[in-house]
Amino acid sequence: MRKPPEEEKRRVFYFLARFVIRPLFWLLFRPHVTGREHVPLSGPVILASNHLSFMDSIAIPTVAPRKVSYLAKAEYFTGSGISGWFSRTLFSALGALPVERETHRAAQAALDTALTVLKDGGAFGIYPEGTRSRDGRLARGKTGVAWLALTADCPVVPVAVVGTEKVQPVGARWPRPARVTVTFGEPLTFPEFAGQAGKGRPRREVTDRIMNEIAELSGQEKAGWGSPADSAA
Repeated sequence: MRKPPEEEKRRVFYFLARFVIRPLFWLLFRPHVTGREHVPLSGPVILASNHLSFMDSIAIPTVAPRKVSYLAKAEYFTGSGISGWFSRTLFSALGALPVERETHRAAQAALDTALTVLKDGGAFGIYPEGTRSRDGRLARGKTGVAWLALTADCPVVPVAVVGTEKVQPVGARWPRPARVTVTFGEPLTFPEFAGQAGKGRPRREVTDRIMNEIAELSGQEKAGWGSPADSAA
């Protein structure tokens, strides 16, 4: 019996991710990867990383020991011509999920999409800073990552990427060969804050704890963190 079209597409994208994109990435960027054993191989988990470049969303899923879903701008899936086809194929193969970023309630809709992945037992990647760093420093995280972790009741693996800003600096059209380092930290859990996803103070504390671990792994200077007593943001 012939498989449904969607299943056929998934098989093709899996083939591309495993046998084309991953070997090519390792060949071009010679990633140095540590801590892969810290990523649970099954069950819901959040991979929370610093964000230096567009390439982060390719580097982490490529070197992680399991499939990791990320959100990607819907435009990456709707382009035309060869470039549109390439973008659509690349992000689909990497398991990216399209999201409208400029629509009403877009932020909550993105979190709801991430929550669906986690409730299905998947791994979801997120950048708590909310945007790429322009100066290499680590901004204070937004509390959506804590809302996800506490709502899904799942561990958070802190991740640090180094070198992707050299592969594709902000504004660069094409990647350049450079060495990339990806470090996976030990999983974090927050049982003391169970059931408090709706409260600002626990979300802030959880987020800051995650960001401190990312800072330790990446060695980045912190920027705009304010004082520990600051309210949720």
